[in-house]
Amino acid sequence: MTVTTVSKLKASLSEFIRRVKAGEEVLVTERGRVVARRAPAVPSPGSAESLRDMERRGLVRLGTGRLPRDFWRMPRPRDPRGLVMRALLEERAESR
Repeated sequence: MTVTTVSKLKASLSEFIRRVKAGEEVLVTERGRVVARRAPAVPSPGSAESLRDMERRGLVRLGTGRLPRDFWRMPRPRDPRGLVMRALLEERAESR
């Protein structure tokens, strides 16, 4: 288990994320007190069945994990009014 401060976590986030992905737990402290614990995500046991149920109901379509062979040659979707860019910029502005 690694213990780090908030400032060190912010400065080296990628390094700490790599550690967590590798299975290590990271405790984050602020002024000497533990304020957070970062640990590898554990998939919930019912998530696969839940996804299959949603697929049966037509709510999601499960992928195969592979892109079609011609994926990179496919035409990009058109957005002549720039709605996607506008939504992205609005979302970025709201998170600040």
